[in-house]
Amino acid sequence: MSLHDPIRPLIARMDTGNTYGLALVRVEAGRTPQALDGLEKITKTLNPKFLFTYSFSEEEYQQLYTNEQIVSRLANVFAALAIFISCMGLLGLTMFTAEQRAKELSIRKVLGANAGSLFTLLSREFVALVLVAVVIASPIAWLSMDRWLQDYAYRTPIEWWIFGLAGIAAMLIALVTVSFQAVKAALLNPIKSLRTE
Repeated sequence: MSLHDPIRPLIARMDTGNTYGLALVRVEAGRTPQALDGLEKITKTLNPKFLFTYSFSEEEYQQLYTNEQIVSRLANVFAALAIFISCMGLLGLTMFTAEQRAKELSIRKVLGANAGSLFTLLSREFVALVLVAVVIASPIAWLSMDRWLQDYAYRTPIEWWIFGLAGIAAMLIALVTVSFQAVKAALLNPIKSLRTE
């Protein structure tokens, strides 16, 4: 049974009255083909009319979680796609903001601002936006994960640090995305931006 169902009581008994049945065999790692050959020979010796069939318990157990594996693969693909699209949007927004604030950044640079302070000035807004998004998304994610885990008979509580780690990862991804354009804007020659055409 899968972990969607609670563990029920089990009685295992050896009944000599049965003329058929199953044998559960534990095989040493790497010796599966030899064990199968030996079991087939024993079966044909004891009962030649009995059809020797076998299955692996881990394969049967894995089939119980086919839906979860499909959902996991789909979630990974869509999460990667969402991160990529978000990063592209963030990069475009950074380029637009840097272009609009080019003269302001140039004036700040002429007045003595260093590249680090200009980088901080540009990236601070985007980090704040990502922080707001994490604060909004975390409770929604917690509720949806908690509802999903309700389907299992045995579950673990969702820890708060998972959302903290996800928030830190989101901010790092945002900073990496923004950093290229922010550094480029901070190192731009102020004369080019301040020159009037």
